[in-house]
Amino acid sequence: MLNEITKDAEVRMAKSVESLVDNFKKIRTGRAHPSILDSVQVSYYGSMVPLSQVANINVEDSRMLTLIPWEKKMVPEIEKAIMKSDLGINPNAAGDVIRVPMPALTEETRKGYIKQARSEAEAAKVAIRNIRRDANGSIKDLLKEKAISEDEERRGEDAVQKLTDKFVSEVDALLTQKESDLMEI
Repeated sequence: MLNEITKDAEVRMAKSVESLVDNFKKIRTGRAHPSILDSVQVSYYGSMVPLSQVANINVEDSRMLTLIPWEKKMVPEIEKAIMKSDLGINPNAAGDVIRVPMPALTEETRKGYIKQARSEAEAAKVAIRNIRRDANGSIKDLLKEKAISEDEERRGEDAVQKLTDKFVSEVDALLTQKESDLMEI
């Protein structure tokens, strides 16, 4: 019973960290990276699909992405989708190739992105702590039902706390890495 609760908590906490990693990908640094465009959806024959399914995305240099659509008629659709996204980038179409320059980050925008990264990290920590609370509640319910002893309850809560500490430190490490990426010129 306790093993199931701790395994479930571990899986859910890992998902919180994965979600944070995905959210960090949306916060652009000064360098060009194809994952910046992961959230962009393009209208393709009436349905919305990820940009990566309608075009090849390459890094031309550290400040430029190149998109080559599978179909030439998709160029205006892709341009429109990138402009509608809240990424703050403007695509330039030249024939059937779309170039997406990454503007240099000013000190002000860097600080704004760091603030956004910190709030995302804090949200992940809150999610992890909520999972801890749920797991500890389940353990206490088992104790009330007399399915486990008080010693087992203490061991279970200690195991859940160790998991919480592990994943919170992982979130802190990811945040530190993202902040250093953002401050790099």
